Amino acid sequence: MKFHLPLPLLSLVALLTLSTPSSAFYRGFNIKSNLADGTTCKTTTDYLALLTRLKTFPNSLTSIRLYSTHTCNTLLSAIPAAISTQTQILVGIDIHHANYAAEKGALLRAINTYGWEWMLGVSIGSEDLYRGTISPSDLAAKIYDVRGMLMKTPGYTNDVRVGHVDTTNAWFNASNSAVVRACDFVGADIYPYFQTKQNNSIANAEKLFWEGVEQVKTAVGKASVGRKAGAPSVWVTETGWPVNGATKGLAVPSIQNAKTYWKGVACSTFAKTGKGLNTFWFTIQDWRAVPSFAVLGEEGEVLFDMSCP
Repeated sequence: MKFHLPLPLLSLVALLTLSTPSSAFYRGFNIKSNLADGTTCKTTTDYLALLTRLKTFPNSLTSIRLYSTHTCNTLLSAIPAAISTQTQILVGIDIHHANYAAEKGALLRAINTYGWEWMLGVSIGSEDLYRGTISPSDLAAKIYDVRGMLMKTPGYTNDVRVGHVDTTNAWFNASNSAVVRACDFVGADIYPYFQTKQNNSIANAEKLFWEGVEQVKTAVGKASVGRKAGAPSVWVTETGWPVNGATKGLAVPSIQNAKTYWKGVACSTFAKTGKGLNTFWFTIQDWRAVPSFAVLGEEGEVLFDMSCP
């Protein structure tokens, strides 16, 4: 079920009210370029419906992460909806050789069209070190390349963070230190569900999550020794628990376990004090996927209570 709402005219007021959230951390969801059917590209109307729905969730969620700029015309389709709903975007750049130039071009066109206020940062690639599809030195070069392009664009400030998103194992690997040193932020994808070599039961999942966060922080700190700017900040760019699919080790997918994981992990990372972190949950709606990590079902229904104390 899609929620179709009329797209209001983009106003100067909407642009000016986009800024860093009033609380200390970015809180939001990962958003795919396709609808939940996995094939149909989202339109601006689709993004507006989704971001309007996001505003009805508890916890003042004001941010989203996108995986691409060019594929499905993602960025230029999403930005009008983001501005209209006062949502900020962590931009994703696909660094695959065939797409990289087009992805950079789409980002530049978006900035030239809509300015900077809608953007909170840029991730150069996603889980590329984990997959082994690029060398650390080549990935670092792309991070510097995109940052250099942004720095030459009118209106740029250092508030626009440029980094990379990868798995915890990739960040633990000291051979990837060149990437760490190139980043303003390090995005960690943490899924206890897949950690089958450990006790990954739902009862232990929150503990595994925080161990992952602390281990990434330690690895990033070691890789940053002597770096003039200090260690990059660590963000949680993906985490979640599946509502269906196969059991992995002791991890059982279910709506109840997804709720338990949300209440333990999301409610602590979304907190304004204490353990709060910049966090992007996976995901709003992917009901055709198996396993599915969605918080909304096929008809747009909320699958579990997402309120936090």
